[in-house]
Amino acid sequence: GRHSMLPRQVQRLGRDWIAHWNGSQILTLNSPAPSYMRWAGHYPWASLPLPVPSDFSANWRLPPFFGPWRQFQNSNWQLDNIMQSSCFHLPSPSMKSEREEPLTKRRRVTGQCDTSAPEEEISFPHQETLCLSVAQNDGKHSSQKGTIKRHWEYFCQHSRTMKMKDFENKESDQSNTESEANFDFTVMSYNILSQNLLEDNSHLYKHCRQRLLIWTYRFPNILQEIKQLDADVLCLQEVQEDHYRTEIKSSLESLGYHCEYKMRTGRKPDGCAICFKTSKFSLISSNPVEFFRHDIPLLDRDNVGLVLLLQPHCKTNAAVCIANTHLLYNPRRGDIKLTQLAMLLAEIANVAPQKDGTFCPIIICGDFNSVPGSPLYRFIMEGKLNYEGLAIGKVSGQEQFPRGQRILPIPIWPKKLGISQNCVYELKQQQKEENAGEKLEAAKQDNTQEIVIASEKSSSNLQHHFKLSSVYSHYFPETGIPEVTTCHSRSAVTVDYIFYSAASDDTDAQAGAEDSFHRGLKLLGRLALLTEKDLWTVNGLPNENNSSDHLPLLAEFRLIER
Repeated sequence: GRHSMLPRQVQRLGRDWIAHWNGSQILTLNSPAPSYMRWAGHYPWASLPLPVPSDFSANWRLPPFFGPWRQFQNSNWQLDNIMQSSCFHLPSPSMKSEREEPLTKRRRVTGQCDTSAPEEEISFPHQETLCLSVAQNDGKHSSQKGTIKRHWEYFCQHSRTMKMKDFENKESDQSNTESEANFDFTVMSYNILSQNLLEDNSHLYKHCRQRLLIWTYRFPNILQEIKQLDADVLCLQEVQEDHYRTEIKSSLESLGYHCEYKMRTGRKPDGCAICFKTSKFSLISSNPVEFFRHDIPLLDRDNVGLVLLLQPHCKTNAAVCIANTHLLYNPRRGDIKLTQLAMLLAEIANVAPQKDGTFCPIIICGDFNSVPGSPLYRFIMEGKLNYEGLAIGKVSGQEQFPRGQRILPIPIWPKKLGISQNCVYELKQQQKEENAGEKLEAAKQDNTQEIVIASEKSSSNLQHHFKLSSVYSHYFPETGIPEVTTCHSRSAVTVDYIFYSAASDDTDAQAGAEDSFHRGLKLLGRLALLTEKDLWTVNGLPNENNSSDHLPLLAEFRLIER
């Protein structure tokens, strides 16, 4: 049979992990259907073999050896006479090389890839805020096998969401009056898993039944998720161009969305899309960003971004800037990641200024292929990064022990890119410097030398002008367990984010802080994420009802005039 050989996962784990199957480890079950129990063998930390329940397909043949590879450690097997605690769980390593680019990879070879696994209903920990299941139909959907149960977390007493109609009907006249003066809207960020990338990396989805990986099965599920969550703005990544053209765009337009799309510039046929409800916004401008530059060897990758300026349909005159991107995956190319991010921030800085010199409210969504606390993440959140002596492989934090010791050069990108260390286009920077220079001429000449020296010393400092907060806090406050946004056979981590502009007097604001204002944006609520344990209990992503290897992120904001 085709399963007579050990999977490659076992070979990678090494011979010391493999235990021989013997008669004493066979469990005979009185069941009309053929059923089996795998044993993981003896381990240094256990005196007895640990049973690992599993669900076999009809054509599976028992191999002579068994090992605790991760795709078998979590399953849906249930036996009345076996406790669930008998399952063992291996600690999760950091992102490894199965989605990694080869060193020789360039823009015309392969692109990013993502991973996944199947899923079931999850009981989410109790929240102190009002919770709401994603599932509809009076809870029937949430009881179906393979459904993730997530909850809505509120941070405002009078917050209204699309799924709380009864709550809306109970609003007082005063709150209705407030609603007329304010503008509430929801934003989703969702990597929907390009079918092309799925098929190019099919070895990452062997834990899934084949029928679950077919696009004709996946797309109705993805569309159903979008319908249920009913966001006013969608920021989608890995949107395959032919699927977008033939069915995604028309399906979303039928739901009342206007769609803007930017395809990657190389052979990989996916890209980023921003879709917004025409009942809530009008399009002011659409600004695609291409990270590939044929004249700059550093920028030889095909990732893209998209920046929209939207006009809300409300009494306020303020516009809203929405950005979406999918940065390079390769954990060892932090120099490219930071440069791509700088290019996106420069375009936002070019689009978002208002007449009074300030920036309009900004929301940045996407798959940043970087983990919380990494240098790239800190740069986004803190607005500055001194990268002197920083190893390229440590920029994104994807690998705990990155290979190679190459250090980021100073500067990271060449001057001909036209973007300054402040992440703005050089022309804009020169205009600001000229205005500042007129004021400096009136200052004492003794300060001139100090300014020049300070400028030279800050050459390894990156900066941007936005004060950004994250919708998600990345750890559950009660337990300190990390949240995850994507889950596959080797790790479950956070790489997807929704960042939004914070008020200048609220730079220490944390996601979810009650009644905290964020430069015209107030966070009203968010769709709770899950833990790695939750996802591996149901064998990860995707599954019968959730057809991407990423979870959708969703937040509700209120736009308030300052």
